[in-house]
Amino acid sequence: MFFHTTETLPRHELELLQVERLKKTIEKALHSPFYQEHLKNISSESINCVDDIKKIPFTTKDNLRANYPYGLLTQAKEDFVRMHVSSGTTGTPTAIFYTQNDLDSWSSLVARSMYATGIRKTDVFQNMSGYGLFTGGLGFHYGSEHLGALTIPAGAGNTARQIKLIKDFSVTAIHILPSYALHFAQSLMKDGIDPKKLSLRIALVGAEPHTEETRKHIEELLDIKAFNSYGLTEMNGPGVAFECIHQSGMHIWEDCYLAEIIDPDTCEPVADGEIGELVLTTLTREGMPIIRYRTRDLTRFIEGTCPCGRTHRRIDRIAGRSDDMIIVKGVNIYPMQIEQVLMNIPEVGLNYQIELFNEGLLDQIRVKVEIKSAYFVEDMRVLQGIQKRITSALSNEILVTPRVELMQNGSIPQTEGKAQRVIDLRNK
Repeated sequence: MFFHTTETLPRHELELLQVERLKKTIEKALHSPFYQEHLKNISSESINCVDDIKKIPFTTKDNLRANYPYGLLTQAKEDFVRMHVSSGTTGTPTAIFYTQNDLDSWSSLVARSMYATGIRKTDVFQNMSGYGLFTGGLGFHYGSEHLGALTIPAGAGNTARQIKLIKDFSVTAIHILPSYALHFAQSLMKDGIDPKKLSLRIALVGAEPHTEETRKHIEELLDIKAFNSYGLTEMNGPGVAFECIHQSGMHIWEDCYLAEIIDPDTCEPVADGEIGELVLTTLTREGMPIIRYRTRDLTRFIEGTCPCGRTHRRIDRIAGRSDDMIIVKGVNIYPMQIEQVLMNIPEVGLNYQIELFNEGLLDQIRVKVEIKSAYFVEDMRVLQGIQKRITSALSNEILVTPRVELMQNGSIPQTEGKAQRVIDLRNK
């Protein structure tokens, strides 16, 4: 049972639909000042198959910033009804504009994504995400309403209120940041609330990269199923790709997005199954189409078919970002490598932080790790043993020996928004 008939289109029919929509997207894009210049020798007639996308130059975040605020619009300003701004940027932001048709299409995609995880109109959905310029709040809100579920716009933070709402209204599904999900689970434990006695059964997690180990922690601590999702403001927001009930990779909704995975250095396609940078093209957005956008997110196409019967290709969870790479002592390190190691060590708590600092002329890396209360004892030999094991495990993974600092459980500051995992204290 599926939300939309296109989810099970045979592969050749799906690619024909993509070509048809890509042609229309190019025609629309050529009404914007930026793409008139960017696509000088490209027209809809240039596209006859999916592979012809390679004829088109990439679009980058720098292009979007350089044309801020209105340089990518294909219609008059009065045709637009909303805008969002990407989070986590410095300097000039990335602004994305939506017509009413764009919003309706986006809402339908998020509803489709939620349906794939098993959420139905009979569910009560609590959106524990920030509203405003961040797309996660309103994206899931409108998607849930489009699906027909009772929707509670709880917003971010205020854990005591979140718990009360869940208990009072028998909430069955939530949208939550993975870092906040761990904090939320800790709060339940502190309050003596047994998650098994709550009505919760599904959590939609995203907006932050997180490991499979973190997902398992969330599922075990809250006694629910946690589904990984992927989206970015430049592509509307949430609803670009989503796991189904089998949790075996995220289906990219290929009737609305054309996905490529390239080597970030050579810009050439990588083989299916190999990690590379995800490149996306909108296929249904009318007011501000974006073509061959370099997301900087690292993932891979998962080979084979999904047991659910959907024909849309799946991508693996985001492994990191090509521009979030840390270089220490000449070694390339991704924060997700560190998280994966930490979450497999029994004594490690639910929070950590990576600090980069100078020592003389050399860059160094410090990993602050919260230790579960049961293991944070006065016996220094016990703590030193834990510290040595964590240091050795990290050194084997990242090929650099970090300074490991053990922290008391709950001592690393937490925010209501995305967790700040890396702090750069180096002099530049």
